[in-house]
Amino acid sequence: MAEHQPMPQASTQPTGATMYNGAPSISDRNSLSIGTDGPLLLHDVHLVDRLAHFNRESVPERRPHAKGAGAFGEFEVTGDVSKWTKADFLQPGKKTRTLNRFSTVAGEMGSPDTWRDVRGFSTRFYTEEGNFDMVGNNTPVFFVRDPMKFPMFIHSQKRLQSNGLRDNDMQWDFWTLNPESAHQVAYLMGDRGLPMSWRTMNGYSSHTYMWINAEGEKFWVKYHFLSDQGVHNFTNEEAETMAGKDADFHRRDLWQNIEAGNFPSWTLHVQVMPYEDAKAYNINPFDLTKIWPKSDYPRHEVGKLTLNENPANYFAEIEQAAFSPSNFVPGTGFSPDKMLLGRVFAYSDAHRYRIGPNYDQLPVNRPIVPVVTYKQDGPMTYYHNGHEPSYAPNSKGKPYSDYEGVVDDSWESDGEMVRQAYTLRENDDDWSQPHVLVREVMDEPQRDRLVETVSGAAPDLTDEVWGRVIWYWKNIDEEVGQRIEDEGNKLRAMGAESGAVGVSPKN
Repeated sequence: MAEHQPMPQASTQPTGATMYNGAPSISDRNSLSIGTDGPLLLHDVHLVDRLAHFNRESVPERRPHAKGAGAFGEFEVTGDVSKWTKADFLQPGKKTRTLNRFSTVAGEMGSPDTWRDVRGFSTRFYTEEGNFDMVGNNTPVFFVRDPMKFPMFIHSQKRLQSNGLRDNDMQWDFWTLNPESAHQVAYLMGDRGLPMSWRTMNGYSSHTYMWINAEGEKFWVKYHFLSDQGVHNFTNEEAETMAGKDADFHRRDLWQNIEAGNFPSWTLHVQVMPYEDAKAYNINPFDLTKIWPKSDYPRHEVGKLTLNENPANYFAEIEQAAFSPSNFVPGTGFSPDKMLLGRVFAYSDAHRYRIGPNYDQLPVNRPIVPVVTYKQDGPMTYYHNGHEPSYAPNSKGKPYSDYEGVVDDSWESDGEMVRQAYTLRENDDDWSQPHVLVREVMDEPQRDRLVETVSGAAPDLTDEVWGRVIWYWKNIDEEVGQRIEDEGNKLRAMGAESGAVGVSPKN
């Protein structure tokens, strides 16, 4: 692989943005944390404002993950992971009712299912300790590592404000100015960007989570749902044809297979990292743009997820389903993953806006265990306290929690308040893992299709962005990058003859 080249500078000024009140923005790329690897801070008003505003940009559909469908099912534990977690629903032999929702990320409610995109893979476990949600994708990594960038990433994948059209130049402009995206983009431009069906794709937590066992020992984990149907993908041509023939192909495929008794299933595995390993591992294990090599942390079987029940009403049971990583149960917890910590706030806040502050009272979102809270009133209140007090402490006999001390799912953190990416470790860079994916995981036909996909966008890109695309891919893999450059330049030359190169309205 060629020596990595320095990143080209953006054409815009690196400073000059403001916060909502007009005061200068210190950073539009990095959230405020305790130390470079510590937790995010609620008083980062710029981050909170950006996430809260982003959640309110579109009514009534979800901003990302708008187009989707889902089904109910059952999860049965077939392995023994009790030495790593005390979570009741993960104990040997346990069976738990589930709800799954699959989706595209960028497309709107009426967009074709088969467009090239990352797919959402969200699973709710209705456990006897409360609802547990695993909110993931069909890829083990993501485009950005800091939640400050997330709304802007989604903007770049949506539509131009000027003409309401999707725009390749805008997408590649963002990706190439954020090299951390390279690993996910390599997945997206490869075969896995076009799954043949939701049944034939894997699901991943992507994030690192925490498990706690009965002795109080802590572990870091990543969830992998591996399709028992195998992984099968469309070609570009097949996906384009299906987008025209049946825009709801994935939704129809899932429904019809379950209706026919052909219940899809996935086997859940986890990677487990001892708590102390994270402090010195050669990559930052909480960086969402990285995977953990299976040679270091092999997968362990947990159980089988089977979808066997279609929803009775799509709107009530799928569209109103409110998945969030903030739904956790004893024996599970979060990690210092900055994207995860941002999503813990953002997802629930999106539901409060989209469905209402009492979204958790809807049947599809309500846990199967009794709920005792001190929330009060709000639109469409259904479950209520009656005459019970809505305050704590109280002398009326209503229970309340009053623990003080270190919590089970804690981790240590210390340092100055900084706006900075994760501390770089021995093998931390943006290019090594996507290089392995392209060069060692993909075979030659898969690389051929990747080159075809990326170079096919070349006529739509401005000269500046196209130059960065070449730089980006040559850093991932010199040979593939050169092929993309050669093929893309041919297409651009053909487009120039017809006056169609770089026709973005931004020119």
